[in-house]
Amino acid sequence: MLSNQVKEKIISIVTKENFFDSKTELLSYSYDSTPNMQSMPDAVVSPRNTKEISEVVKVCNDFKIPLVPRGSGTNLCGGTCPTEGGIVLLFKHMNQILEIDEENLTATVQPGVVTVELAKAVEAKGLFYPPDPGSMSISMIGGNINENSGGLRGLKYGVTRDYVIALEIVLANGDIIRTGGKLAKDVAGYDLTRLFVGSEGTLGVITEATLKLLPIPDTKKTMLALYQDLEAAARSVSKIIANKIIPTTLEFLDQPTLRVVEDYVKIGLPTDVQAVLLIEQDGPAEVVNRDLKKIEEVCKHENAVSVQIAATPEEAEALSMARRTALSALARLKPTTILEDATVPRSEVANMVKAINEIAKKYNLHICTFGHAGDGNLHPTCPTDARNHDEMERVELAFAEIFDRAIELGGTITGEHGVGVMKAPYLEWKLGKEGIDAMKAIKQGLDPNNIMNPGKVFAKDSRKRVVLSR
Repeated sequence: MLSNQVKEKIISIVTKENFFDSKTELLSYSYDSTPNMQSMPDAVVSPRNTKEISEVVKVCNDFKIPLVPRGSGTNLCGGTCPTEGGIVLLFKHMNQILEIDEENLTATVQPGVVTVELAKAVEAKGLFYPPDPGSMSISMIGGNINENSGGLRGLKYGVTRDYVIALEIVLANGDIIRTGGKLAKDVAGYDLTRLFVGSEGTLGVITEATLKLLPIPDTKKTMLALYQDLEAAARSVSKIIANKIIPTTLEFLDQPTLRVVEDYVKIGLPTDVQAVLLIEQDGPAEVVNRDLKKIEEVCKHENAVSVQIAATPEEAEALSMARRTALSALARLKPTTILEDATVPRSEVANMVKAINEIAKKYNLHICTFGHAGDGNLHPTCPTDARNHDEMERVELAFAEIFDRAIELGGTITGEHGVGVMKAPYLEWKLGKEGIDAMKAIKQGLDPNNIMNPGKVFAKDSRKRVVLSR
């Protein structure tokens, strides 16, 4: 609970209407999209500009009060859950697209801008902002930057990090710094811009971002390849890349996911096959047509039973939207949905899919698998019930084994969801103790009082890695 002195100081900065601490109002900010996790903040504050954020941060630093920046709460690793109380910082007043610079191909935005609104605004000018997280219709740019969000187009265009070229940041002591600029080249000092992208709010508060834009592609076509062999579908992914083709989107959905999604969206998705690949390519028309012809040959060589190109833009959009609804559809099955994002090199996708299925069988669990197969980022998803303690123990063991297998295959414990609370005990598996110590040194240097989103990324105890029998 905040003292009256702290409340008065913060209200004097943001005004009374931008501060609340009643339990009823706080409840909405006690959780994010992470299942089975909740913790109440002491207050929620909505500053109107960078100066006010700086002043609020100074108060928090003086009184050692935790501060959690929060966008739309679509986080899946507990990253925006205020696990140590303190203040949740909202950006509802800082939601403006400040500039679309057509000469430098950049957009400068505040952190509260909704991702899809930015995409629409730049497309109206013939430009393109590629990052497209599954939650883009509600997620905010600030949250995308804090988590280094990926998306369906990540294979060809990369992730949020690849489009952030400048930031305005409020540090833990209240100082305001600017990094980067509207530059194609800049090697002046450490690359602080990239340091803060993906830092999950643990190093500072991002208050403005300049983002790189591209010319909008001329043509876009979407293909659906159907398989009766799960591993053949996964093999096709690496074979397509090996043929020197980089599709915009190369998504994988297994049969359990297909059935649930079709029941949800009802657009005629095939549910009698074991897996599908959703493939999209964009660019000049002749390149798109050439690539899709070669992709069709590869898929059929890997025993695809059918390869179809969407007949209209509306049909293509329906397929893409169906894929984006996978999590929402799966969440209808059970009270609790555990969605993970183990990631491996693309050449190991088939082995990872096989391992996930074996692990699900070993622990007697129903695990659906879908994801961005083109960049090796799979989403094994387990519908379960947090009240079933025996099953939840098996779920935890299964995902620990999935993470272990991903690392063994040269992968990682998270490709786009972040570490937050949920993955923190496993982070040492990936980075080693020395890597964790190096990160802690950065954290200590920038946030010595540990007020910036404490309890995230760094686990109190790392989970012991067990050598698992195969």
